Amino acid sequence: MKRTELNVKPLLLDEKANIVRQIQRSSVVCNLWKQFQDTGSIERKPGQDRPRATTATEDRYLSLIARRNRGATASQLSRDLYAATGTCVSKVTVSKRLHETGLFARRPAVCVPLTSTNRRVRLAWCREHRDWSMDQWATVLFTDESQFSLNTNFRRTFIWREPGTRYLPSNVHQIDHYGGLMVWAGIMLDGRTPLHVFERGTVTGVRSRDEILEPYVRLFRGAVSPEFILMDNNARPHRALLVDEFLKVRIFAGWIGQPDLQTSTL
Repeated sequence: MKRTELNVKPLLLDEKANIVRQIQRSSVVCNLWKQFQDTGSIERKPGQDRPRATTATEDRYLSLIARRNRGATASQLSRDLYAATGTCVSKVTVSKRLHETGLFARRPAVCVPLTSTNRRVRLAWCREHRDWSMDQWATVLFTDESQFSLNTNFRRTFIWREPGTRYLPSNVHQIDHYGGLMVWAGIMLDGRTPLHVFERGTVTGVRSRDEILEPYVRLFRGAVSPEFILMDNNARPHRALLVDEFLKVRIFAGWIGQPDLQTSTL
């Protein structure tokens, strides 16, 4: 037998000894190995996990106050829990407890919340007009006005909500109606009106007639056809008596009110 072959066994023994020494230095591995030799398993025994910082009652309390005040931060909820129960936990623990109950921090939807009546009427209107032809839709002028805020908003606000509940009224933030501009516009199948910016002040029936119906809608009515249909958002200025009278006399002969897309008090 050659000399090199004789040195193989001592080398293998040295490697095994090194492995054993490394295992012994690691208390975790050593303890798991001893536990496996004694019990045949490395699973934790009941009661060996780290105790929870909150009780089940405190977890329910966190979930309750987060649902009542969805815009509260985790730090605020932690302070509320401490004030109510004396239990001090971190904001990370608060987030984990809320995640367990299905609440997650998400940006709120910014829009006008719809009531059940809004949704029902809109659905009925859509079903009524789903078979309209392109020629019929070409006679409809859809109009709306929107408030544009001039305030800086980085949308850094979050709310606690469950998945799939983005547009529930409790999770919707309405558009800021202060410090902004009211802008009106209309669209048709093959065209659109210019954008009209209302100057400072409230949009009334008089302003709707003088600034919208006379300079814009009346011209579109003359350019389309006798079947022209005006759609608005049913806001109070559009339902004023002087507006109805103007529509009957200057725009629609014998106008008795066109079907409204929103038919709501938005």
